[in-house]
Amino acid sequence: MTTKLDWQGRVGHSWAAEWRRTDRSFGGLTEHLLGKARARSVYQALDVGCGAGELSMAIAREHAMAEVVGLDVSPELIEVAKERAGYLSNLDFAEGDAANWVRDGFSPDLLMSRHGLMFFEQPVAAFAHLRSICAPAARLVFSCFRSFEENPWAERVAGCLPGGTFVPPDRFSPGPFAFADRAHVEGILHDAGWTEIMFERIDYAFIAGAGEDAVGDALEYFQTIGPAARAAAGLGPEDKSRFLGSLGRYLRQNDDGGIIALRAGAWVVTAKAPMQ
Repeated sequence: MTTKLDWQGRVGHSWAAEWRRTDRSFGGLTEHLLGKARARSVYQALDVGCGAGELSMAIAREHAMAEVVGLDVSPELIEVAKERAGYLSNLDFAEGDAANWVRDGFSPDLLMSRHGLMFFEQPVAAFAHLRSICAPAARLVFSCFRSFEENPWAERVAGCLPGGTFVPPDRFSPGPFAFADRAHVEGILHDAGWTEIMFERIDYAFIAGAGEDAVGDALEYFQTIGPAARAAAGLGPEDKSRFLGSLGRYLRQNDDGGIIALRAGAWVVTAKAPMQ
């Protein structure tokens, strides 16, 4: 389980330090999300769980007349995002919890998130709050991982750990795979008052490593980010050596000319707020 406190502490620190590689790994999803945003004019947009700000920046560049806010619970990620996006006058970043955040005069007609909505401890209440602060008929567009088994970048990496050191993620606890089950997510959104709920299956390349030493790049990344990172940090020297050896062999098998692209599976979910 990954909680708000994790994002305000260890996890947020790791992602703030690794924002270049995390942006790279999720890059295959960004264009899908922006394509949904282009379907209608945007006046005010909220990027929930904005992380280091890549999606927020892309929205602000493509919709120059819109007011865009990126929101995240991690102060370190917000600091990085502000440093990156200072040149965009229509973009602001705020530290806060989307489950209760509000800003006077701001009622977004577009709410977006790239893998930032799976961590609510009370998801129905959180999505109901988001619906309550948005404009009538506002659009909700977000991505989330499908099942652990449909994401070899995570399953195979975790499988390199010694037996008994990794506990597979719980299907419905807050965390990266909490929204894998379509019916579960649809029920949350329906109960929170969202309408016209739709799901699109997206398979994309999770870029784990690149460059002259793509394997070394990916080995560093997976020791910091991903479901195996916490377990790997607690390994003794011998187990750590075996883990890195096994993981290195897997990564070398997927090194294609200096690019390590692993299969990843996501949902892109869209919904609308009621007219009133």
